[in-house]
Amino acid sequence: MHSPRQRSALLVSLLAVATSIGAQAPPKLPPNVVSSSAGNIRIERLATLEFPWGLAVLPGARLLITEKPGRLRIWENGRLSEPVQGVPSVVYRKAGEQGGLLDVEADPNFATNRLIYLSYVEADPNGLKVAETGELRFGGIDLTDSIVRGGAVARGRLEGNELRDVQVIWRQVPKTIGRGHFGVRIVFGPDGKLYLTSGERMRFDPAASLKSNLGKVVRINPDGSIPSDNPFAGTDTARADIWSYGHRNMLAAAFDPSGRLWVLEMGPLGGDELNLIQRGKNYGWPFVSNGDNYAGPSIPDHATRRDLTAPVRSWTPVIAPSGALFYSGAMFPAWRGSLIAGGLATQSLIRLQLDGEQRVGIEERVFMGRRIRDVAQAPDGALFVIVDDKAGDLLRLTR
Repeated sequence: MHSPRQRSALLVSLLAVATSIGAQAPPKLPPNVVSSSAGNIRIERLATLEFPWGLAVLPGARLLITEKPGRLRIWENGRLSEPVQGVPSVVYRKAGEQGGLLDVEADPNFATNRLIYLSYVEADPNGLKVAETGELRFGGIDLTDSIVRGGAVARGRLEGNELRDVQVIWRQVPKTIGRGHFGVRIVFGPDGKLYLTSGERMRFDPAASLKSNLGKVVRINPDGSIPSDNPFAGTDTARADIWSYGHRNMLAAAFDPSGRLWVLEMGPLGGDELNLIQRGKNYGWPFVSNGDNYAGPSIPDHATRRDLTAPVRSWTPVIAPSGALFYSGAMFPAWRGSLIAGGLATQSLIRLQLDGEQRVGIEERVFMGRRIRDVAQAPDGALFVIVDDKAGDLLRLTR
């Protein structure tokens, strides 16, 4: 039996589906110009890729772009390169699944060291396979799988169209059977440390366990070693790479101009979250959420547990956030200082103007008519956007 909140969310979802079905006759092409608080925005298609996932801007306005099936490409001077050689092997079985090659980030000192970082999903090295036992809280969602796998982060030196001296610097522990919720967004902090969002792999309980790095924001040095000032470093009761815990599925993370880390987290049935990440804090999953399980029991709201850190903003219906940045460019001056995030479910760019640490002052949705997977800022202030699709476009947004 569904709670009243579940029934309401399900009704909203059904109405949304019915509306989208009705809108398919005739189908509408995605817009080429959209209006916003920053004025009219021109959408220019630069290239098309297969399920692109991550973006990184290199010197000279070059772009690194990942494709989930396992390809890393360079976009430069209007051309998309052949796949970069030397990329680690990934697990990716079918179109649209979670996993494969995920995020990419360039070292802050890339101009001198040429280091880049990749997150991806790898199989158990022994080829281990285990039967899936199912999960009642997902209801009728099919989670059938048998491959034991987990997220990993590797770094290597980009020379021409080849990645050299590749080393794995971090892994999700433990590897588990199938499912999704890997994360793994990669962001450098102003302290020079590497921050990773590690999903709870749709396993619920690991998010709260300090013996696992699933469902955590992780903080490591660029070489994979552990900073001595991490909250659990030097203890035998928790993993030393943990920075915060009690998270679900985090696919967007960005540092604001004052050096604070903000993470957008996908909720279950409702309850997507914007969280201000603080050292050593527990953010509540799976004990509290402003959403509910897909099938009972219902989940208590954040307000019922004042000992756990509540989100600054939550969304029901969900926005399905993916990719984020704090805008600092000249192209759209009205957006300077705002958090810009991609919205998969809303097919929008979502702009949040924060009011301190406790609230969102202004929220704007710029409808793109496309599932936005990631965003990046060009040197001239234009925005690069990638679209989550089998034929997913690389877009440039300008005035």
